[in-house]
Amino acid sequence: MTAVLEVRGLTVAVGQDRRPPLPVVRGVDLTLRRGEVLGLVGESGTGKTLTALALMGLAPPGAQVGGSVRLLGEELLGLPVRELARVRGRRIAMVFQDPLHAFTPVQRVGDQIAEALRIHQRPRPRRESAQRRAVELLDFVGVPRPTWAARAYPHQLSGGMRQRAMIAMAMANSPDVLVADEPTSALDVTVQAQVLEALAAARRETGAALLLVTHDLGVVAGTADRVAVLYAGRIVETGPVEAVLTRPRMPYTLGLVGSVPRPDARVPLTPIPGTAPAPGTAAPGCAFAPRCPLAEPDCVTSDVQLLGVDSPSRAGLVGVDAHEAACRRVRLVSQRTAVQLFPPSGGARSEGESDGPVLFAPDNGSPGSRSWALPPAPGDRNSDTRGRIAPEVVLRVTGLAKSYAPTSGRRRRERTVVAVEEVDLEVRRGETLALVGESGAGKSTALMEVVSLAAPQAGTVEILGQDVARLTRRTARLLRGAVQIVPQDPLSSLDPRMPVGDIVAEPLHARRVPRDVVAARVPQLLGQVGLDAGDAGRYPHQFSGGQRQRVAIARALAVEPALLLLDEPVSALDVSVQAQILDLLLRLKRELGPAYLLVSHDLAVVRQIADRVSVMYAGRTVETGPVAEVFDAPRHPYARALLSAVPLPDPVAERARHRIVLPGDPPSGVPVAAGCRFLARCPVAALLAPGRRARCETEIPRPSQVTSAGTHTVACHFPHGGMPWQHIRTDRGTSGRPWSEPPDRPPVH
Repeated sequence: MTAVLEVRGLTVAVGQDRRPPLPVVRGVDLTLRRGEVLGLVGESGTGKTLTALALMGLAPPGAQVGGSVRLLGEELLGLPVRELARVRGRRIAMVFQDPLHAFTPVQRVGDQIAEALRIHQRPRPRRESAQRRAVELLDFVGVPRPTWAARAYPHQLSGGMRQRAMIAMAMANSPDVLVADEPTSALDVTVQAQVLEALAAARRETGAALLLVTHDLGVVAGTADRVAVLYAGRIVETGPVEAVLTRPRMPYTLGLVGSVPRPDARVPLTPIPGTAPAPGTAAPGCAFAPRCPLAEPDCVTSDVQLLGVDSPSRAGLVGVDAHEAACRRVRLVSQRTAVQLFPPSGGARSEGESDGPVLFAPDNGSPGSRSWALPPAPGDRNSDTRGRIAPEVVLRVTGLAKSYAPTSGRRRRERTVVAVEEVDLEVRRGETLALVGESGAGKSTALMEVVSLAAPQAGTVEILGQDVARLTRRTARLLRGAVQIVPQDPLSSLDPRMPVGDIVAEPLHARRVPRDVVAARVPQLLGQVGLDAGDAGRYPHQFSGGQRQRVAIARALAVEPALLLLDEPVSALDVSVQAQILDLLLRLKRELGPAYLLVSHDLAVVRQIADRVSVMYAGRTVETGPVAEVFDAPRHPYARALLSAVPLPDPVAERARHRIVLPGDPPSGVPVAAGCRFLARCPVAALLAPGRRARCETEIPRPSQVTSAGTHTVACHFPHGGMPWQHIRTDRGTSGRPWSEPPDRPPVH
């Protein structure tokens, strides 16, 4: 197969201010053949994006780029700016990570796509013809209402629509190579599925090769033909995607794959100790040696080139199809599992193993251990079916509602918008309840209603049996210590002018704990979250993202709360760091016994850490139950689509799955209206006869029990099990278009 892009010895050194340039990309070799998908993976700071930008001639100003980049035999490095501009957009095009900043904000989206056509095509198309073609391209990649979208400005489109519009512009001139830089990051999984389908459609239409830069191994598993793993600016393993992800032979790759949580099973994660070297600080030998449990003296002193690996299913392959790893210990790595190489701390548990909610929080006499102790409310403890005392209810939310009337912007003349509607939650001590759903589902609103300790607009919020609407100043102060939050972005919540020791001690000082007790407590808290006592004198900017999250957890634990609110605690972290934080949270729950209310859009993380899950859509709860039951046998059409869209980091399993691609984008604020909120996107309702569909249009579904145990509820008029699911389309059809009845199937009566 013909190679369309050949990269040899690519180096990029970047300097800041007057400092000498630091090598970030250190000798990368890549070959991309026509129609092929090559995944370039690795953690943040490994040089993935800089490699992609260097291929396009878009390296940062002042960067020193070396090596060779040949596109169909033509050398791109060193081309004059005008010649490079002629190639970009016509023969090689890029889909940027953040389309909001890639699009010109003062030009309409259709005009920008038409501009790409008129610049590169000869004879030059007329403006009207180019704009019609722009609408066709938007429709092809699944943008709803393409004519309107072409007339809109970038900020008027949702994130998923902007990304698909960026793909439309990239494919406009049928390039030979598409470079996609993290095209699905920061998108909901349902929108991610639409974007991946749009990329696949663009490849089929143009025949282009695709270089997919991503940190998501699940996306690579379902999309790529080959994969290259980057670490500290060098490729450390490469080969067919099935061989690399199922039989990794480089310790870093093995740990990386083992760090990825799976939505289909709860498995022990394998946190990789330490952190990747900063650019320019890598040692002369293997950059992974300081973190590698198999390192030997030669690994530290001398480089290792990519060496062939024997893969049983790919025996005898040579060249770009070979499975290669930059490691001296390949044979030993092949005999170890990720858990053996990077053993978890013991906080993780496998599927089916659950210690259940603990009966009481530990009372070790330390300050703050009873700071939230309040007289128990009647009915807080009850017996289970075997006569044991059930754990007390830490949080009970009943009929919670929150709405608002827009006072400015485009929605100022609209009706009242519902953020949360009739939400019921219950969390017992030692239990983890996860709130999941797309952006705009109401997860964070529900969380903020709990943490505010203020009377809600409607419904009740009870913490440790106390109704927050009836709190006195004293009980409110006591309850404040019972509920603590771990924010999504710890850097924005940590005072940059305070040392970490003072930040962790602040909640204790607020509760008037004696200073000598605080001085003894802070090192203990830092040790509990895996930091050193000496870190107390450092400032937040001196820590990595994972370490800052540990500081935030230590601060939240200072007053030994009964309830921890976790707001996307690992969403901004690399998978290996994410595995460390999840392992820490599981260990702390076992040792200290708090209840967790977790908000997350990552369902694989939820499978790993939660006991129960509540699926939200457009402000309402649509399904609730034990994690294993909901994930293995979801009943609501939305829950089924949501789970089907989560990629698996296993190429064989991922490509054998059926995916339900929902049309449209998640709603953002729902006007008050009758009927099911999911109706417009529901694949079940699309197949119903008009008489049955009328029920969905006029009647809001109420939660009902679907299992004999009474622990699994679903709010749907026609849940799975009540009608044959095989009638529902589960292919990867063109996204963004409304569901329609298959011509060979009658409506469901």
